[in-house]
Amino acid sequence: MVWRVATRAETDIAPLAADLRVAVGSLIRRLRSENLFPLTQTWVLGRLDREGPGSVSDLAQALRVRPQSMAQTIGDLEAEGMVERSPDPNDRRRALVSLTTAGRVRIEEDRAVREGWLVKALEELPEADRETIGRAVEILGRLAEADV
Repeated sequence: MVWRVATRAETDIAPLAADLRVAVGSLIRRLRSENLFPLTQTWVLGRLDREGPGSVSDLAQALRVRPQSMAQTIGDLEAEGMVERSPDPNDRRRALVSLTTAGRVRIEEDRAVREGWLVKALEELPEADRETIGRAVEILGRLAEADV
């Protein structure tokens, strides 16, 4: 696929937004194809690994899914021994979900597969392109967090 690059001369942001959506969608589909287990589980395990324990409602909000859907995902992961629940020390009515050792091993294996492909693909790019991607990653992170 050939990507159209928007120029600064374009005053309409819509074509850039469309190109970004298509490019990111293609990258996500490729990364999903490399996953060892369901994407929602990957997100939950990754979030717990990066951010530490959280409640089901906090995880649902962070990943922008319904609490009922998150509860099902957590239940599935708990049944597989990937996560465990424990009482929240600040609020005994809530439970905190955290990774088990098995969950940490599973997310690390999944990352190795996905990142292995991505590392190889990035290695094929010229250094200038890798530097551009490095800058773009920070910008895309900000874009993902934008509340507009």
